Amino acid sequence: MSHQLPDVQATSPDVTVGLSQVGVTGVEKLVKIAREDDRPIVLTAEFEVFVDLPAWRKGADMSRNMEVIDEILEDATREEAYRVEEVCGEAAERLLEKHDYTSRAEVSMEAEFMRRERTPASDRETQHTVDIIASATATDQGTREEIGAEVTGMTVCPCSQGMSAARAKQTLEDLGVDQETITEFLNEVPQPGHSQRGHATLTVEAGGDPDVDLNDVIDIARDSMSARIYNLAKRPDEDHMTYEAHADAKFVEDCVRSMAEGVVEEFDHLPDDAVITMKQSNDESIHQHNAHAERIVEMKRLRSEVSGNVDD
Repeated sequence: MSHQLPDVQATSPDVTVGLSQVGVTGVEKLVKIAREDDRPIVLTAEFEVFVDLPAWRKGADMSRNMEVIDEILEDATREEAYRVEEVCGEAAERLLEKHDYTSRAEVSMEAEFMRRERTPASDRETQHTVDIIASATATDQGTREEIGAEVTGMTVCPCSQGMSAARAKQTLEDLGVDQETITEFLNEVPQPGHSQRGHATLTVEAGGDPDVDLNDVIDIARDSMSARIYNLAKRPDEDHMTYEAHADAKFVEDCVRSMAEGVVEEFDHLPDDAVITMKQSNDESIHQHNAHAERIVEMKRLRSEVSGNVDD
């Protein structure tokens, strides 16, 4: 004789405190991203899925969460998606529909993405790695989706470089070199400064699907640092990267501001309430600590600041 198993999760908890996030992490799935006139990109993505939980309910339906994630991600794998943030958005909306006790559902994912490119001096084909970041939050008021990336690059400290330039200037003066030649030399040959491997993160969040191309996001983040770096580097490429980095020395703060400028230039069509997150972290070479700077700002405010139309 069959009998219905008790639904312990639907009972009242001993302590009636609501929870902002209950769910699962570390869910790995294959996702296919469609491309026009080309084979789809296949990503191994790791998902996190959460819903909120009211004070009167003991637990969330974990099996239902996994069922929804399996359904949407299996569909995405079979049919191909055009944007990774859409996969998150659809999953979050389904979660909200299937859990009548929730008011908020969140789905996020990270995946490693490889892009082909050519080295800057030797013109060899190579690849570079990008960490894709996507998420979505669904509520009764609608769904907001986020897309972005974390990339690596190279930065050079302007302060350290300034001290090297001062030393070079003094040495040339002591050797009897005239001021015009010294100035011309220092303008043509960037002086050494201590370098760092930089990590730039840029994301765009908006209602519905953010109207941005992931490749543009990646390029803005890479170009915000002193120089791009490459997995393959022949000697001419090493010389190119070293020169470019020292010719454009940047503090960690400069990198974030460079991202801001790139976002306004490339994505000025975004709505005023789009949220831009810009982060830069540098692995310091001559310190035991690392340097970090970030800004989270709505697009309307960012436009004003970049154009210089605000006082504070």
